[in-house]
Parts: sequence; structure tokens; C-alpha cells
Amino acid sequence: MTLPRTSLLLALLAALAPATRAAEVQTTDLAAIHVKATTHTDRNNAKLATWGNAPLHDTPASVTVIPRALIDDRQIRTLSELARTDAALGDNYAAVGYYQNISIRGYPLDLATGYRLNGLTLVGEQKVALEDKQQVEVLSGLAGLDAGVMEPGGVVNYVSKRPAEVRDVTLGTDSHGARYGALDVGTWLTPSFGVRANLAWEDIHSYVQHANGRRNFYSLAADWRIAPNATLELDSDYQTSAQRSVSGYQLLGGTVIPQHPDPTRLLGYEPWQLPVGIHSANTSARFRYAFNDDWNANLAAGHSRGVIQDNVAFAYGCFYQDACANLLTTGAYFAPDGGYDIYDYRSPDDTRVADEARATLQGHFDTGAVSHDLTLGASAFRRTIDRRIEVYDYVGSANIADNNPPYFAPSPNQPGASARRLASWQHSLFAMDRLHFGTHWQAILGNRFVRLNERDYDSSSTLTRNTRMSRTLPQAAVLWQPTTPITVYASYVEGLSLGLAAPYWASNPDAILGPRLSRQLETGVKYALSDAFNLSAALYHIRQPYQYAQPDDSAAGYTFVEHGEEVHTGIELGAHGQLTTHLRLDASANLIRAEARNTGTPSYDGHQVANVPRLRVATYLDYSLPMLPQLALLGGWRYASPNVATADGRVRVPAYNVFDAGLRYTAHWGERTLTWRLAVDNVFDHSYWRDTGSAWGDSYLFPGAPRLARLSVTIGL
Repeated sequence: MTLPRTSLLLALLAALAPATRAAEVQTTDLAAIHVKATTHTDRNNAKLATWGNAPLHDTPASVTVIPRALIDDRQIRTLSELARTDAALGDNYAAVGYYQNISIRGYPLDLATGYRLNGLTLVGEQKVALEDKQQVEVLSGLAGLDAGVMEPGGVVNYVSKRPAEVRDVTLGTDSHGARYGALDVGTWLTPSFGVRANLAWEDIHSYVQHANGRRNFYSLAADWRIAPNATLELDSDYQTSAQRSVSGYQLLGGTVIPQHPDPTRLLGYEPWQLPVGIHSANTSARFRYAFNDDWNANLAAGHSRGVIQDNVAFAYGCFYQDACANLLTTGAYFAPDGGYDIYDYRSPDDTRVADEARATLQGHFDTGAVSHDLTLGASAFRRTIDRRIEVYDYVGSANIADNNPPYFAPSPNQPGASARRLASWQHSLFAMDRLHFGTHWQAILGNRFVRLNERDYDSSSTLTRNTRMSRTLPQAAVLWQPTTPITVYASYVEGLSLGLAAPYWASNPDAILGPRLSRQLETGVKYALSDAFNLSAALYHIRQPYQYAQPDDSAAGYTFVEHGEEVHTGIELGAHGQLTTHLRLDASANLIRAEARNTGTPSYDGHQVANVPRLRVATYLDYSLPMLPQLALLGGWRYASPNVATADGRVRVPAYNVFDAGLRYTAHWGERTLTWRLAVDNVFDHSYWRDTGSAWGDSYLFPGAPRLARLSVTIGL
């Protein structure tokens, strides 16, 4: 924007001059002043506290921020769809109609600690709504200082929208006839108190037959500026959903990939199968008090609760078929001819609760020529699981070639009483110091002391495991900034993750092994090409003890053990932001070597582990036409190399390329703004396997979604 200095001068004189001028004002034309405005964005300021709340440019880790605009343009509704936006992410048992999980850098996230809402732990066994989220942050790699006990893949942090003057209504549909509506309303009731409400309703018409569903979501956020140096933020949301869960495929005979799977088919469908109901509620409060310009204190507390009404006619294995008689000692798979068993599985009132409280003190001080940014804190995290005795009964067998399986009567058995299955406490103390040596060098030293007390119970409330342990988790980093736009870093982090449970078909069923210590080395470079566009590259090396079902001579054929380690070494490349006035680019690539070493089972060593493609690429373009700036062309490309589906690496699903496209058009209707969005996923209707992950010790194959078009309009009221 260009304003002549004379105009500024005249405006000032007009404001100061009396009604009757005593003398004529003399003016002189001067050179123009160029005022450059920039749009505020949080893409460079993640809310994760892992490295001291520093800007991303000064963070020695790979952090991807998925902004609100990208979520809106791609019309993302589920965690699996969110995972398409970054090459470091992948599905891991992300079933349609069920709560979903993902992996980061090849490691599945721990549903207990891998997901955050405004920095506080979130129950992962829920469908997290995105309508009230301003951005989603993905920290790739270990975050022991911030998360404590966690899997080494990383952390996903959802950031809520804050109060603002907004009144938007969004209406949408898709090519399957779904209906969608959302309301986003916010205002500042007083100069110091604001609120924001988000509501959503969705009538889901799934691409999978018999898997339609519904969803209702309500959230409220409030900010109270109690004083110039004191702020309170409150958030609360509630969601209820109901949709039939879709079973995954399994390898035929344990060695053959099903050919030409139909992604629209609901395996094991029985008319009596009820939808899976998931009810979730999340509430948090965060208080910040600034003592002065250098020191502040933060108090935060959160409560997260998820209740699952689990109902599924589950397609699993082939233990009741003659064709599988010789497979009983080699795991649970579909029969060589495509046969599978159907189980009536019901587990109502599966309740998971996570409560967390955290206090931190942050400050800045100098010691001679060295300045310090210090963070001190303490946290307490409590997690419980209450479950009823489930029904899990065989009812009949079918084949993947069946359009609809035969009808089988459900089990007459009913679920039993509810009982406490898990009680877990984590208490932590943590400290971190960021040292500044002049303008070019920084060093970060941090440590977290965590004390874990966790108890498991069986269905009769008998204690089956009592884990008590304490551990320090250090992290350190060095940063070099030769110029302001460039940051080069190297970091070392340690993390602790819980031991895995043995599958029921192992010789030690349900046994839970000890916690695992993970270590990560990472080095990288970040380059701010402009205020709005960033390039990044990171090389990482992660090691974790390997826990798996080892083939042996036991009656079951397998024993769940810890032997050797799983090592992931890779390189990540990223380019994000506004590349030109008209072009926005979000692109990432992840090349990874993930292998098991020294496991005691030679066939499991030295090859790519299951569900970790060697290469993933994700790109997305947003191009506004120069001659018609209100119209934008959107397009994306997703690629994954062949993906291993067995522990011995002999079976792989093919590579895939998937292309997405879309349009965004902004128009005006009187004083209202209308934004039309069209998003088409999988434009060429390509058939592919998106997931070869595992859950509860078993491996599954999930086909990718067929072509889907979504249309929405957002009306600014």
C-alpha cells in the first residue's frame, strides 16, 4: 500500500486545526511512503512446549503446522485424511467408522500419550473434531521433555480457535449424498472477555456399503484478560458419533495379498451389527501470569474422556475352516481361498479418561555474555480404563468374494459387569535452559524426571501387572544461525515408551513386557526464504528395543519377547508457505530405512519393517488466478513406495500414486462473503492399499478410498 506523505500531513493538520483558520496551510509534495502489511500466521509459532515455546525457526526439531486454510480447502474430517498432508505421517489401523491411529516416522503413536489438545494430553480413542481447531501441529520424533512416556514417532497437537469477531455458516455435501453443516460464531463481549462457539452436524454417507453414520459436535472457547499481565483460556467440547466399523482385510494364508479388493464392501456384514458409538468430552483451562517482561508462570489442567460402544461383526482369521487347519500355528489370517470367520464382538461402555495438570515457570536472564531462556515445570498425569467383560463369539464364516455374507444369528451371550482395567499415574519434573552465545550460536540442555506407577487388572479385578519405575529423559541441542534466515541444528533426545502386550495366540497371551528406552539423533537445516515461505531438511536416527511375537517350538508356535532393536534412519524434506503472490505450496518427502536388528529371528532382520514405505511424498498447490484472483485452482499428489506387509519382509503391497484436485471461489452476496470449495480426492479413482499396519498383535490391510468429491459453501454472516 502506498500513501503520499502530504496526505498524512493534511490528515494530521485537519485533526488539530481550529474551526476558523487564521492562515492558509502551505503544502509541499514529498516522496511516497511504502507501507508493507503482512498477514499474521501461527505457522511459525507452534504451541508445543518441547523446546521452550520458541519460534519454529529456532526449534531443533521437525515440526509441521497444518493451518486452518488447508483443512478447509481439503475439507478434512478424519485423522486418516489429515495424515495425507505430510509425508512423515501414515495410517496405522485407521479403520472407517472407528477411532483411528497414525504413525510418524514409521512408529505408531501411543493412543494414551500421542495426541494433545492445546498441549495437554488427549484420549486417543476418540474421533477428534476439526471444526474448532485453528491449526494442527505435528512434531516428528521424540519429545520426552514435553510428553514423558511416549512412542518415539512423535506427537500430534490440536490447537483450538480463539475468540474473534466471526460469524460463519458452512453447508456441504459429497458425491455419495452426505450432508454437512457447521457454525462458527465468536465475539468479544467486553474488551477483556471473548467467546467462540463451533457446532457441527454430519450425516455420513460412507463409500463403504452399510457404513453410513452421523456425528454431532459442540464446542465453546473463552478468553478472559483478567489484567494486563494475567490471561485465562478455557475450552470445552463434546462430540457424539455412530457408524458401523469396517473390518480390514488380512493376507490369504498369511502370504498372499488379496487381489482386486472392493473398498466399498463391508466384510462380515450382518444386519444385526450396531454402529460403533463414540462419545467424547474434552475440557481444559490455561492461566498465564507475567511477573514482568522477563518472567511468567503458566498453569494448565485438562480432562479428556472417551466412551466407546463397540459393536462389530468382525471379519478375522479362519480358525473354523478346514482350509486353515495348517495355519493355526502361524498366526491368524484369511484362508488361501479368501475365507474368513465372523465374530460377534460387543464391548459397551469402554471408558477411557485422561487427567493432566501442569505448572511451568519461564524466564530470561543474563550471566555475563551468555543469556538464558529458562523453563522449569512439574506435571501430573492420570489415566484410567474401565471396561465390561466383552462378548467375542464366533458366529459363522464367509468369503471375500461374497457381495453380502450369509446371515448368521448373533451370539446369545451378553457383556458382563464393568471393572477397572488400568490405573496409571505419571509424575514429572522438568527443566530446560536455552543458552544464547552471541547472535549466531545457541545451546539447549534439558531433562525430565518421570515416575511411572501403572497397574493392570483382568476382568475379575485381579492385579496382573504392577509397574513402578523412575527415569530421567535428557535432551540437548546445538543451533547455529550464520544469518537470520538460516538455522542449522543437531539434537539428541531420549524417550520412554510402555511395553507392548502379547497377542492372544502367543504362548504368553496378554503378557505385557517392560518399558522401552528410545534414543534419537537428528540434524537439520531450516531456511526462511521469505516471511511466508520456509524450506527444511532433517536427517534422523531413532533406536528402540524390538518387541514382537518370535516363532519358536512352543505349542502356540510363538512367544512374545523383547530381543534386538528397531532402527529408523531417514531424511525429511519440506517446503511450506506462500511461494509467490498467487501460489501457495505445501510439499514434503520422507525417505526412511526402517529395520529390525539382532532379533534372534534371522528372517526378520535387515529389511524394511511392515507398514513403513521406503519413500512417501505429499504435495499440495493453491494457485489463485492473476486475472481472476477470487478463483483458486487446488491440486495434490500423494505417493508411497511398495509397503511391507509381513514381519519377514517377503510380502509387499504395490506402490501408489494418488492425485487430488479442487477449486475455491470467493464471491460477494450483498454484504456477505461466500466461499465455495470443491475438493476431489483420488481424481483417477486409483485402487491401492493405504495401510498394512497392525493392532493388538494382528496385521491388517486397508484399501484406499475411491474417488470422492466434496462441495461446500461458507457464508460470512
